[in-house]
Amino acid sequence: MALQPGDRFGRYELMSWLGRGGMAETWRARWMGDAGVTKSVLIKKVLPEFVADDAFVSMFVNEARISATLSHGNIAQVFDFGRVDEQYYLAMELVDGAPLHRIMKRAAQTGLPRLPVPIATYIALEMCRGLHYAHTRTDDKGVPLGIVHRDISPDNVLVSYEGQVKIVDFGIAKARMARNFQTEPGVVKGKYLFFSPEQARGREVDARTDVWATGLVLYEMLCGQTPVSGSQAAVMMKMANGEFPSPREVYPGLPEELDDIVMKALSVDLSARYESANAFADALAGFLYSYSPRFSTMNLAYLARVLFRGDMAQEGRELSVPPSFIDDLTLWREQAERPTQVPPARGLALAAIEVSPPVVDKQPVAPTGHRASSTSRGMLVGAAVVVGAILGGIYWSSGEPLSQSSEAQVNSSYPIPGQMGDTLPGAEEALRTAQRALDSGDFRSAVDFAEQCLGIVPDHSQCLLISGASLARDGRFTEAVHQYQRFVHRHPRHGFVPTVRTLIEEYTRRGAEEQSVQPAGGDAATPPGSAPSPSEAPPGFKVIYDKETPALVKSAESPVVRDVIREARGLMGARKYRDAIGVAEWCAKLEPSNAECRLVLGDIYVQLKLSEFAAHNYRRFLELAPNNEARRPRVTKWLKRYDSNRKP
Repeated sequence: MALQPGDRFGRYELMSWLGRGGMAETWRARWMGDAGVTKSVLIKKVLPEFVADDAFVSMFVNEARISATLSHGNIAQVFDFGRVDEQYYLAMELVDGAPLHRIMKRAAQTGLPRLPVPIATYIALEMCRGLHYAHTRTDDKGVPLGIVHRDISPDNVLVSYEGQVKIVDFGIAKARMARNFQTEPGVVKGKYLFFSPEQARGREVDARTDVWATGLVLYEMLCGQTPVSGSQAAVMMKMANGEFPSPREVYPGLPEELDDIVMKALSVDLSARYESANAFADALAGFLYSYSPRFSTMNLAYLARVLFRGDMAQEGRELSVPPSFIDDLTLWREQAERPTQVPPARGLALAAIEVSPPVVDKQPVAPTGHRASSTSRGMLVGAAVVVGAILGGIYWSSGEPLSQSSEAQVNSSYPIPGQMGDTLPGAEEALRTAQRALDSGDFRSAVDFAEQCLGIVPDHSQCLLISGASLARDGRFTEAVHQYQRFVHRHPRHGFVPTVRTLIEEYTRRGAEEQSVQPAGGDAATPPGSAPSPSEAPPGFKVIYDKETPALVKSAESPVVRDVIREARGLMGARKYRDAIGVAEWCAKLEPSNAECRLVLGDIYVQLKLSEFAAHNYRRFLELAPNNEARRPRVTKWLKRYDSNRKP
């Protein structure tokens, strides 16, 4: 008799049926402990018709044997294994979210043919961290277990509504501990679209096979498609021979630095591929935190919540998504509707660093492998520009020429490329500068440059959206509503009008609340010419001005600086390194000559394994604090080790 919700299954109560694969099915269940203690789990059990299939049962037992030894934040944990009525089952961690393949499919259905660059990079980075843990596991005597997943694909990666990334299904993993489950020569297992060349040829595999598959998953997230398609034989032959386009050939807006990273992971030559998942992860981390310094796991969480809001509503629940993220998503979707016209120039990553670099005295320092162009070239021809300020981290390419034609002025949602001389570089530069200012948190400048753009091309859709988003984040909700209403009025048939109307409702409410609590004397005026603006400070901190000069107080004893340093240290101690970077960078902007700010930045970059950034800040610390005997030895020792490792 088939199981039904509410049935008991051993120590578990089945709550709801989740799905069925080729030979197993999954259930949401509840573990029933003593004294009313319960825990939600996922039950994966062999289907009755395959109980007698020795090969499959062996593979299922192998999954239990391997998975039960793994405990890592990026791997779904196995709690229990056993049999009920001769049916083998696994009790696993229940991840509250969706598989990556559904994330990508739902994104495409809602106007995102590709995942945003920082989000895709972060997912691959987290996958690498989990895989490296599995690859390097040892037994109780320290002997390597030799675990290789061998079936990495979007189906086997889960994304939670809290932004967690979890690898599942080690069912065909090869490990020394599997004893009776060894791959026969010439036999391949897994999904052929993600086979590495050595796997496709039925050869021995190691951790680099999972590096290849992770590279393919990242390729699909960035491009919205796999490198090749066709029959199994055709796909395996092309991939094994390296006969496929690079991601940048499919999506020209992709930063060339990231393209290089993906293609190294997809090197047919094993010796040229990343030697480990950890090396791949380090390369991705170096790119991510230079390209999107303010990226947070909540970006991924908000995207998942937006994409599956309807599913959650059917379950009677709703998880919050801030309007600022909807702003970013709206801007990105609008750009995604138009194909990128021109590949970005080499040096794109540096252009992103110039928006909000790790703080250096004169020029931003690019990580190893980044090829930098001149500042002016990066500012004017970088095709990928940044939207997404505090919560953004979503990047998109702006290849949209701004035409002076009357038609473009009437309806500039999709400006028509003009004849020779019609393009207005001043407007295009204003648009790009507004986008950079929005990302860097300089919302007032973003508003000013968006207005310059609108002065040249009235009612341009992107300029209106950037203006509205910037005004809202600067707390000027009434003005933001005006710009969004103008967008709806001028572009009534635009695909994002419903979303913008939702933002109008939200910001109208906030504007009313602001008015209701406004003090009788009005808002205190900001000292003219003072910089940086309060919006540049991390949450919870205030900008203090010297009464004599409109500049930030620079006293080494400033309580603000002490609070900033304390906050950065606290975030680092909590392993919230991305947030800690933002606070520490602001510390260095607030007081460039403060050695402690440099020391904190160096410590954070060490934790992120961004050694070049760490070395720069540590050296600056030594320059600023030549007599700090308490901390100089530690910093000097690290720098000596760093310099010795760099020697050929």
